[in-house]
Amino acid sequence: MSTENPSRDRAIDYIEFTVADIACSKDFYGKAFAWRFTDYGPDYCEFSDGRMKGGFAATGTVTPGGALVVLYGVDLEEILARIEEAGGDIVKPIFDFPGGRRFHFTDPDGYELAVWSEQ
Repeated sequence: MSTENPSRDRAIDYIEFTVADIACSKDFYGKAFAWRFTDYGPDYCEFSDGRMKGGFAATGTVTPGGALVVLYGVDLEEILARIEEAGGDIVKPIFDFPGGRRFHFTDPDGYELAVWSEQ
């Protein structure tokens, strides 16, 4: 994921797919698009398409057509408050993960997105 950079604040920064089998996903995207991969344990793998990064997570329910769009945020607490004030619902409060912290929210149509930061 990106390093702290105010010009990226509140911009799409990462896309995450929940997958049934990380090895199968790596095989498919590696062969089809020549993506490169970095493993972070048995349940998570980061991919790079040469321009943008994303991840394969094997810890949730596979939802076809439902990639997780992840935005970058410098101040998670401030962005969380803004989302709530705008009518969004926080579905996963701020939590730590290797590389930083993040939270998940749904927009008024029910789409789930996440916001992350190194801090």
